Amino acid sequence: MSAQRAITQVEASQRAVQGVLQGASQGAPDAALQETPADAPLRRISLGSLLSATARRHPDRIAVVDPADKPDWSDRPAITWTYAAAAEIVERLARGLRSWRLPPGSRIGLCLPGSAESALAILAVEAAGHVACLLPVSWDEDRLLAAAQNVALSAVLTQARLGSAAPAERLCAVAARYFGLRYLAAFGPDVPDGVINLDRFVLDGPAGEPAGPAPAAAGIVSFIGGDPEQPVYRSGESVVAAAAAHLVAMRVAPAERILSLIGPHDLRGLATGLAAALVAGATLETLPLFDGAAFATALRRPGPTHLVAPAFLEKNLAGRDLPTDLRSVALVHRAPVRFPSRSRAVDRPQGLRLETVIDTVAFDETAILSGRRGTTGDLSLVLGKPERLALPAALLSMRRGADDRLAFRGQACTVTPLQRGNRQAIPSGVWQETPYAPVLFAGIATAIEVVEPSDSAGSPKIFAPA
Repeated sequence: MSAQRAITQVEASQRAVQGVLQGASQGAPDAALQETPADAPLRRISLGSLLSATARRHPDRIAVVDPADKPDWSDRPAITWTYAAAAEIVERLARGLRSWRLPPGSRIGLCLPGSAESALAILAVEAAGHVACLLPVSWDEDRLLAAAQNVALSAVLTQARLGSAAPAERLCAVAARYFGLRYLAAFGPDVPDGVINLDRFVLDGPAGEPAGPAPAAAGIVSFIGGDPEQPVYRSGESVVAAAAAHLVAMRVAPAERILSLIGPHDLRGLATGLAAALVAGATLETLPLFDGAAFATALRRPGPTHLVAPAFLEKNLAGRDLPTDLRSVALVHRAPVRFPSRSRAVDRPQGLRLETVIDTVAFDETAILSGRRGTTGDLSLVLGKPERLALPAALLSMRRGADDRLAFRGQACTVTPLQRGNRQAIPSGVWQETPYAPVLFAGIATAIEVVEPSDSAGSPKIFAPA
């Protein structure tokens, strides 16, 4: 297949995905949604192909924006990347990674704070045909070592400085204890001895068109509950599908801005941030280290904006004078969770505008579920009656089992546990069980709790902070 034909097919697939999103977000009939072959347009779409398609059609559109205070905590410049510039840097990084001659599908750890380098590194690892393993930058040496051993990491990309921390130095100590780690590379400045300088890697690397066809993208590894002993794998197509399902509620238009306070260290951060921006053809701005003044400045930057924030910030946002350009606020919860009573109340004083609020719940690394408050997609209603979930069945379906525990099926929740680095096969179409069940009052969900299997005598764990 020629490169031109491949690009044309990706662009057609991207338009098909956006068509499905538009139909769903506008309230298409349930029957029509169930008949939509949503798996078809997503099957061959990767994050990198979405970047390339937008770069080709809209090269000057902004892709990623660094926080203005980035030099203060990283000694690196704050850069605004267009889609064309981002695509070029991703290709340079990917070529450098391929020069390491690791076997296709090797696991490469990414221990980065969520700035532009994180986005570019995720895309470069995918473009090189390897698996990006999302390592929270807050992990200490022991947790990083456990993750490296459990996933069988071959390489790690990080940076030299993050505030008072030195992630590259920490990973040097990990490499001294785990000999399977063949390559350690970092963004500078002041990269430690023995660590590959990724800035030189990019500047000195080859540019131009790829010499041959790029290898197949190999997917993402993340960790359930931030536990290095519980790695899971999902394909790039599944990440795109999860973002597409989220966008049905969030309704981000091309060239609009997603301002995210959640790093791409797990499914909830990746699907609501980078992946959502690429699917929508939008701009992603991140704030890896939260600062109130920097957040206020970023929020008031002109242009249509969609905020992604941890759910506990709702009280801080409520009652404030928010910009009129703020189109939506996605409040991201982790199950188990208790929903605030105002999520079902109209026009309560000092609350966020009901029509702008999306509740997003992360069910570990299995699935994320999003719904706009005050609509038929409100999660308090959908969790009470899963048949209300207005998404194509092949994209994401939900059911409640005999013990009321929720299960998900579809491309957006196709996830596989890893055992010492080896994927466990999951047959297509299998329901992914979760330990979570909705707490219902008059058919409306007020909370999500952990429910032990019926044959277990253990007591349930009820709530955790979002």
